[in-house]
Amino acid sequence: MLLHILNRAPDTPACRQALSAMGPADRLLLIEDGVFGVLAAQRAVFAGVEGRLYALQEDLEARGLLGRHADGIQVVDVEGFVALTETCERTVSWY
Repeated sequence: MLLHILNRAPDTPACRQALSAMGPADRLLLIEDGVFGVLAAQRAVFAGVEGRLYALQEDLEARGLLGRHADGIQVVDVEGFVALTETCERTVSWY
C-alpha cells in the first residue's frame, strides 16, 4: 500500500498521473492546492479512490475550504498525515 501525496489542483497533469498510478489499496492525500479537489464539483475526478481519499486540514483552513468538502473525503491534521505515512509502505509525491 502506497500513500500518494498530491499538491496540485485536480485539473493538472500531476493529478491525472497520480490517479493512474494508484493501486487498489493505495491512499491519496491532498495537500496545498490539491485540497481544491475536495469540492463537490471535483467528485467525479476522484470517484475511483472513494474511501481512500484524504485532505490536510491545515491546507483546507488556509484556503477557506474546511467544512466544504464532499462526502467520502477524510480530513486529517498533521498528526493524521504522519499516521498515514506510518501505515503505508512508501510515499510518492506528485508535484
